[in-house]
Amino acid sequence: MKLLVASDIHGSSFYAKKIKEIFEREKADKIILLGDLYYHGPRNPLTNEYNPKEVAEILNSLKDKIKCTKGNCDAEVDEMISEFPLENNIQMEINNHKFIFTHGHKCNIDKLPKEEFDILVYGHFHTGFIKEQDGKIFANSGSISLPVNNTEHSYLIINENEIILEDIEGNIIDKRNYIN
Repeated sequence: MKLLVASDIHGSSFYAKKIKEIFEREKADKIILLGDLYYHGPRNPLTNEYNPKEVAEILNSLKDKIKCTKGNCDAEVDEMISEFPLENNIQMEINNHKFIFTHGHKCNIDKLPKEEFDILVYGHFHTGFIKEQDGKIFANSGSISLPVNNTEHSYLIINENEIILEDIEGNIIDKRNYIN
């Protein structure tokens, strides 16, 4: 199984189209979106080609491939226009490792979830990274549309044995093997 993980589209139809292109280029099986889909939020500038309605159309065209968590900028109306559910978190076992996918505003490297996990994957902070701490792996996809701290527009690829942080052109920024 190959997963494309992206976060923080914030209403950019330009970057929603990029997610679709990346999904096809990477030949991923599923897309996991980590929230903040449509609204840019009061702390963020408007995104490139800000058009939440078009973002919904693009994402809904991929609804059978998408699993999604709810971000802090996602509202009830966003759930109404999405043809896929927005969940608090997604728990998945991959190659005997327990993954938790979440937005990141409630659970992250500094605020651990109550559930047991081996790998916590989240967005929210708009800075991509892969870190290990206390025997657990923490991966942040960064923001596909509004990266901060001089980081790239980025996403994660998770396959059967590694987590890869890539920029939108497919260049590897970091990677970590999670199989011991």
